Amino acid sequence: MQNGTRLAVVDLGSNSYRLEIGQVDHGHIRRAEYLKDTVRQGNGLDADRNLTPEAMQRGWDALARFGERLAGFKRSQVRAVATQTLREARNRDEFLLRARTVLGFNIDVITGREEARLIYQGVAQMLPHTEASNQERRLVVDIGGRSTEMVIGRGLEAEVMESYRVGSVAWSMKHFAQGQFTPAAFHAAEIAAKAVLDDALGSYVPDRWDVAYGASGTIGAVGDVLAAAGNEPGLITREGLDWLIDRLQKAGSAERLRMDGMREDRKAVIGGGVSVLRAVFDLLEIEEMKVAQGALRHGVMYELLERDDVVADLRTTTVARLASRFPVDVAQVKRVADTATALYLQLDPAARGGSTTSRAGRALRKLGWAAQLHEIGAQISHSEYHKHSAYILDNADAPGFAVNEMHALSQLVLGHRGKLRKLGSTLEDEVFVAQLIALRLAVILCHARRDPDRQGIRLQRLDNRAFGISCRPGWADLYPQSDYLLREEVVAWQKTGWRLDIL
Repeated sequence: MQNGTRLAVVDLGSNSYRLEIGQVDHGHIRRAEYLKDTVRQGNGLDADRNLTPEAMQRGWDALARFGERLAGFKRSQVRAVATQTLREARNRDEFLLRARTVLGFNIDVITGREEARLIYQGVAQMLPHTEASNQERRLVVDIGGRSTEMVIGRGLEAEVMESYRVGSVAWSMKHFAQGQFTPAAFHAAEIAAKAVLDDALGSYVPDRWDVAYGASGTIGAVGDVLAAAGNEPGLITREGLDWLIDRLQKAGSAERLRMDGMREDRKAVIGGGVSVLRAVFDLLEIEEMKVAQGALRHGVMYELLERDDVVADLRTTTVARLASRFPVDVAQVKRVADTATALYLQLDPAARGGSTTSRAGRALRKLGWAAQLHEIGAQISHSEYHKHSAYILDNADAPGFAVNEMHALSQLVLGHRGKLRKLGSTLEDEVFVAQLIALRLAVILCHARRDPDRQGIRLQRLDNRAFGISCRPGWADLYPQSDYLLREEVVAWQKTGWRLDIL
């Protein structure tokens, strides 16, 4: 990417929304601008795990301000990611529909492990890149508003990643609801956090890492307070953490808290955050933790810098791993993928090459991935295997993919056979429909599980809501079953708002 190119990342966190704008400088990124809005969306989930209207409005207002600042940025220069609150929210689609409009860019809801991977990337990119540091085994911890991520890695590679549903906003609401800092509240909050984080004991034991780093939010706030009190800047010790908890208890409440280094917007959630951090120190026997400069948004930004190569390779590896975990007929998925690709290129020749810099190219790559994975559910049951395949994709850990991206793949896989009405409003997306038609026709043409005769077969768009397929003279007589299935496919599309004609 050229020097001087601007990149921007929007981080929709549970406590704060952040916009970071950077400028490419000889392979590195120099911060150009940083905006933060404390929206506290994490405390806006009701008992049914729906975002309240007020919480949604706070988010929309912040994104509208960010959107104004991002005017003029290209799609390839911006990525917005959402974390635990929107992973949990049952009405997230309602929120995201307007959120994407006011921001002006797509918003990816990422999984907990994907968040952990990106956090590690952000931390590692901001640390010195020396031979010694690249051999250092790192533990990275990020305590967010509603989740805590833990990662063990070396150099730029994350090796063990996990996300736990415990965070500063959630724990402050649950254990410090009235903002009261009592010994009993801290004790209960720490015990509860240990119960959630207990699984970490197996993977993050001290002999697996050399240095502990803490990223973002809570840990940055604790580091600021301890530095203001005269402790070594950028370092959190067990003794310093105990001192801070004692000071919070002596203050008695968030309202009465007065501490150098403590920002006003952090006071309401510091009790929960410190309780979780104390639980992490105890469980993993941490004596000291370095405050890292990098965070989730930096990991996202560096992947934007190299997205064509790094993320494309990561996603390809993820798809291959899923295909091997649920063994498929390799020859069959390849012929389906090749046929679907050939058909889609007839509809959109601009997709040739599958470049991630064009929408057409990205659509073609996703179609190929869907073809590669469309039969993975057959390992569970051959009956309605497409539904099992879709379920696996909707629930699999998939490094490099956002939740909504995996859902789009699952919908393609779900729709590759059977009735179309199960796809609902997804059929309003014309790119999705073009992908789906190419995939369904490919499955039909490859039904005999041998290489199909594609000579003379032409797929074309007739108008905005119609497609047509034509075959060379005599093709139907040579392949009567395929011809029958094509005619059944015409009937299937008649029951939607789209049309497929045999020309």
